[in-house]
Amino acid sequence: MYAEVVIDIRNKEVDRPFTYRIPAHLRDLAVTGAPVMVPFGKGSRLRQGYIIGLRPDLPENLSEERVKEIDSVPERGISVQEQLQALAIRMRERYGGTLYQSLSVVLPSKLSVTPKRERYFVFLGSDEKLYELSLEAERKKHYAKLRLLAAFKDNRVLPGSIVTDRLNISAATLKSLQNQGVLEIRSKENKTDLPLITDEDGGNTSLQKQKTLNEEQRLAAEGILAEKRRVSLLFGITGSGKTEVYLSLIEKVLAEGKEAIVLIPEIALTYQTVMRFYERFGSLVSVVHSRLSKGDKCERFLLAEQGQVRVMIGPRSALFTPFKNLGLIIIDEFHETSYISEQVPKYDTVEAAEMRAEISGAKLVLGSATPTVSVYYRAQKGEIALFRLNKRAVEGAELPQVTIVDLREELQAGNRSMFSRLLQEKIRERLQKNEQTMLFLNRRGYSGAVSCRSCGEPLNCPHCSVAMKLHRDGRLHCHICGYEVMMPKSCPQCGSGLLGAFGTGTEKVEDMVKEFFPGARVLRMDADTTGGKDGHREILEKFMHHEADILVGTQMIVKGHDFPNVTLVGVLAADLSLSVPDYRASERTFQLLLQAEGRAGRGDRPGECIVQTYLPEHYAVTAAANHDFYGFYRHEMIFRQQMIYPPCGTFTALTLSGADEKKTEKTIQEIAEEARRRIQVPVRFLGPSEMSIYKVKDMYRQILYFKTKTTDDMIYVKRMLEEISGECIGTERLFISFDR
Repeated sequence: MYAEVVIDIRNKEVDRPFTYRIPAHLRDLAVTGAPVMVPFGKGSRLRQGYIIGLRPDLPENLSEERVKEIDSVPERGISVQEQLQALAIRMRERYGGTLYQSLSVVLPSKLSVTPKRERYFVFLGSDEKLYELSLEAERKKHYAKLRLLAAFKDNRVLPGSIVTDRLNISAATLKSLQNQGVLEIRSKENKTDLPLITDEDGGNTSLQKQKTLNEEQRLAAEGILAEKRRVSLLFGITGSGKTEVYLSLIEKVLAEGKEAIVLIPEIALTYQTVMRFYERFGSLVSVVHSRLSKGDKCERFLLAEQGQVRVMIGPRSALFTPFKNLGLIIIDEFHETSYISEQVPKYDTVEAAEMRAEISGAKLVLGSATPTVSVYYRAQKGEIALFRLNKRAVEGAELPQVTIVDLREELQAGNRSMFSRLLQEKIRERLQKNEQTMLFLNRRGYSGAVSCRSCGEPLNCPHCSVAMKLHRDGRLHCHICGYEVMMPKSCPQCGSGLLGAFGTGTEKVEDMVKEFFPGARVLRMDADTTGGKDGHREILEKFMHHEADILVGTQMIVKGHDFPNVTLVGVLAADLSLSVPDYRASERTFQLLLQAEGRAGRGDRPGECIVQTYLPEHYAVTAAANHDFYGFYRHEMIFRQQMIYPPCGTFTALTLSGADEKKTEKTIQEIAEEARRRIQVPVRFLGPSEMSIYKVKDMYRQILYFKTKTTDDMIYVKRMLEEISGECIGTERLFISFDR
């Protein structure tokens, strides 16, 4: 018996299967999809690979003496199921790279793990005891214990993964509660049984009581289950209760003996989000995320493969959970750019999920309050089903009232601050009413950039072609590569001391809020304040418990968070994202604004949003202010049709980077000339040219665009570019990738 093995070598010359003999003692283990160690090359060095097929005899072009033998098969390795193998092959075809790179994406990295027995933490005390301990923890400022007790208030049984992963509770904190006789740690012998969850009356139930769906939610859930089309778009306004529809769908799928995958943007993967699924489905739920070790992630995938976990929640990598009977894939907030991989193969999670759903026979649900133009276009054409949620789930809750403020008029009126007169008035009103405000600015740091007022030269990063940002600590930071340096006293170019900071970042906004509203409690949430392990959670938790009146932040504060006491959102510079050199700039601005507006008024009090902009007439701004997706869609489609941008055509970007600037420029010119000569389908070339951020980490970047009208033509162009670039590139210091 022989095996066809793909070797772990990222080289197109060996991007094909190699035939190996299967020794008798490995025949039970050497199955299709199994990871193997095989001798490769002249020195027969052991390399990792995957079996992608078995055959009873040798190919005609091979003799027995030339065939090497498989060395070993890890006994506890996670095998590549045929479905995932087929998915890897299709991803390689669609997104380029090598077959091994695609296989590496769909598999856990660690080959051998020993599954751990899940632990459950059970609170044994009464409600009075829980209240007493919470008061004591608050008095002593034992915040970790307070977090755990707050979680026990909602649910008297918590899995270890929630306690350690999401709440970050130390062993010492757990030990202190054990010593007080109110905490017990249990291990379940049979993980397929649900842990007991205490209901409101003190009894025990295996599942959380299901919330009654409103009429819109019920019709959407029933319609998706009855729909013959594989893909459904759940288009629900912010606060419409899409998660309740997801829970209902998962319940039906589990009752059929199938499994479900729920994808959530990493930034929205909060403790509260995870607990909603755990409270409904108990130990059938597991979570993967970026902070897990490779071994822990592999372990959770192994439990899923064994059927001990049947609902997997996580960011895009959770799509590759090795479920054997997958029935449902849900992608929440599917429009988020975090669903696009930045590593080869640079896959689009929505497309990859559709591939997996087709291969496994599962349903795919795409949920969003701001669906992408391309997906909504498919829904309009009838390619995918469309279900709407048009009202907020909380009784009486309405979409916020939105007011656009023209910053040009503010300037003419003598107001040079970053807060319009209307926004200042509304913030003061909220402070008087003890309500909360969120201020959104999509730029971190203290200022936008620093330049010399004498010669005009900006202070750029020496490793990247971007201006460094001044932070409050007096240091200049590069937000691309992380380089930082103290602010110089004079201009490095002309020696002038006339250096000045221009623009505004979230740090400066925080300082100005404290200056304008001295009695307000302020929190800031951006990449600088959330760098630690628990940065996101701690800030969100404080704001949720009303330990701050105003939350200042970048786009991470407008991503799916639910704060019932927030009644005002201020967007400080709505047009920042409109200047990005990307054909989707208007779409992403519209999505950001609608998401930001949606944070206000999610409780029982009405919400309001103030949108400040220098472009008040732009259709992305006006449509967002009117909560008018259809108006935005119509306007945007005119632009896309005229420019042959998706969904009216395909858009492929070939990027090339190298440490040698002239060689990189010469190579991409050669690729462009050869592509124009050899590509035989209708295609429009744009470039080559320097990328908008030309230098990153001392690597110079060039880009070449290709527009085609059909996906088939795009795939043909991609193949030709792979072939041409392989001929033109002669050094590993150059890198090439493909984007949609």
